[in-house]
Amino acid sequence: MPLTPTLDLVRRARAAGTGTGAFNVLQLEHAQAIVAGAERADRPVVLQISENTVRYHGALEPVAVACLALARAAKVPVAVHLDHAENPGLVHEAVALGLGSVMFDASKLPYEENVAATRAVVDHCHRHGVAVEGELGEVGGKGGAHDPGVRTDPGEARAFVAATGVDALAVAVGSVHQMVTRDAVLDLGLITRLRDAAAVPLVLHGSSGVPDALLTRAVAAGMTKVNVSTHLNKAFTRAVRDHLAAHPDDVDPRRYLTPARTAVAAEVTHLLGLLDPR
Repeated sequence: MPLTPTLDLVRRARAAGTGTGAFNVLQLEHAQAIVAGAERADRPVVLQISENTVRYHGALEPVAVACLALARAAKVPVAVHLDHAENPGLVHEAVALGLGSVMFDASKLPYEENVAATRAVVDHCHRHGVAVEGELGEVGGKGGAHDPGVRTDPGEARAFVAATGVDALAVAVGSVHQMVTRDAVLDLGLITRLRDAAAVPLVLHGSSGVPDALLTRAVAAGMTKVNVSTHLNKAFTRAVRDHLAAHPDDVDPRRYLTPARTAVAAEVTHLLGLLDPR
């Protein structure tokens, strides 16, 4: 199937009132599992490569080329996205490699600096037909982000979208990155106000900490693109540990990475069904 632009998937989901699952790729097994899970669910999916993953691999191109190849071979629409890039140079590289969208995160900067930096990225990406996700209100990694003071203001979101031209907006509504428990509390009323104010698809980061029922309610309230990473990593690692506990003499990584890949695929299928129940 031809590579699908992320914005096409997200706009269709927004129009239908459903969600689009966007799952982070750490290495090839993750990417294969995500595509397999999406095919089993018969739902589109977004493969995401974060700046942290690029740092881990030492380069964007190898993991990006692998994801693009898997996307083109998939039986369902698959998009490839650069996630949480803070370096404009990495954004330019992603555009040159053919990724369909980027998430540029300048949310740690003061508002006006965030606007200026994001606008420059949008101008470059739009010249090449690439969509941009921005962030307003910081989705933290530990604590803090549950404080209403760091949540996204609807009026500011409206102004930010108009000033930057972003195609989607990541907002802070109560979730936190890298949560290993699923007990985050989202402000559903704020999500609806942001949906009405921003007029572009909203993106939920830190979704691994959100329980299933609340993910469904978040989509109904106005979230469209739902990012998941840590939850899949937990499933992957649990499967590896279980296999090695049962087979302590195994030294061939294929023996324990295979059940890990299967476990991630099952979680992807489950989550996609929650976001787009049809």
